[in-house]
Amino acid sequence: MRQAQRTPRVFIIKKPEVIVIKQNGLSSAQVRELTAQGKVNVQIDRTAKTTKDIIKENVFTYFNLIFLIISALLIIAGAFNSLTFLPVIIANMLIGIFQELHAKKVLDGLSILNEPNAVAIRDGRKQKVPINKLVLGDVIVLGAGNQIPADAKVLDGEVAVNEALLTGEADEIVKGRGDGLMSGSFVASGECTAELTKVGKDSYISKLMLKARKMPTGEQSEMVRSINRIVIAAGILIIPIGITLFVQSYVMQKNPFNESVVGMVAAVIGMIPEGLYLLVSVTLATSTVMLARRKVMLHDMKSVETLARVDTLCVDKTGTVTDNSMLVADAVPAQGFTDDQLRRYKGLVGEYLNALPDDNITMRAMRDYFRARGSRQPVSIFSFSSKHKYSSVQFTDSTYVLGAPEFVLCEDFEKYADVVDGYAQKGLRVLVFARYMGDGTGAESQVRRSIPVPKDG
Repeated sequence: MRQAQRTPRVFIIKKPEVIVIKQNGLSSAQVRELTAQGKVNVQIDRTAKTTKDIIKENVFTYFNLIFLIISALLIIAGAFNSLTFLPVIIANMLIGIFQELHAKKVLDGLSILNEPNAVAIRDGRKQKVPINKLVLGDVIVLGAGNQIPADAKVLDGEVAVNEALLTGEADEIVKGRGDGLMSGSFVASGECTAELTKVGKDSYISKLMLKARKMPTGEQSEMVRSINRIVIAAGILIIPIGITLFVQSYVMQKNPFNESVVGMVAAVIGMIPEGLYLLVSVTLATSTVMLARRKVMLHDMKSVETLARVDTLCVDKTGTVTDNSMLVADAVPAQGFTDDQLRRYKGLVGEYLNALPDDNITMRAMRDYFRARGSRQPVSIFSFSSKHKYSSVQFTDSTYVLGAPEFVLCEDFEKYADVVDGYAQKGLRVLVFARYMGDGTGAESQVRRSIPVPKDG
């Protein structure tokens, strides 16, 4: 009897306790403890090479060793006038170091995570927290337009997620309770609370950025590969030939030591293609600067030659190479509308946007343009999705839709096709705001009635 009484007592205590913890998020003490343990969402911000590695790779080379030995021999022989090749060697070395350090700086600045802050629930309150201060187990609130800062699991709510930055696929994926969210993806619509399951270097986005920032060590240029073959051949031959020339002059011909060294160096220096290396480095560095002025980022100097061989550039997603902002150019009335009607409809658009929870760049641009706000409360809302290409708001007396012309106007699109195409040819995106009159089943005759928009498209 006692055991039967204890079992439900323990169950009743534990179940609400878990729910309260999730709803209230982490406490300040838990955050401090997790931060001390290193379970923080610190982003990977280093390339594979450090500054020290880059300097070592450019200074401690095989040919620099040869030049060092030659310079030492010339100094011992007192032939200081024969050291004029050193500026060329030093310039070549400094250009290589500068270019690689510049590439490292650009790559270290590469980031897929653009949103600096996230809304987290801590101590039972919503707080704006920098993404690099989030910790494992944090409960965050995500809404339309938010970027997911770390791998997470949905606790409550439902969102449509766009993972195009990660997978290349623009289709939105609906995520509900218990589903995983990948860091770097965007919430297209909906709202949810989610618990962070992987942060920092363990998150998907950090692993992806580390791969993107990795500086390749393999040669990518046919020109550089050809030069390297010449260098390898010269590197193999230069030592035995140098020794042979010195022995012939100093031992066999009994010439003085300093003359033998200068004669050997004169012959050997001509075999080392340091001038060729400098010419290539200067050419590539100059091309890099010219491209940088045109806002072209190069992963390394060898990319210049690769770019010179390109005759066709295929761009998949224009959103990755254009400015991520929008402005409303104009509000154009349909045929037959008066100025008073246009002003009224501008107010309706503002009221519509006020009721819609969507918070993407398109909605923000429209809210900046249509500033009028109403007090009507919506009966139902259908958020925008890339699948249906429109959104809708149903009020008590009427229903309105906003979206792509061909999806909103349907069979009437042909009447306005020339107008829409004219704006599209100017590089403008056209949206249509209209009142929904029904689907042709008789509801359209009831003009004053509020009609729900079908959510299946």
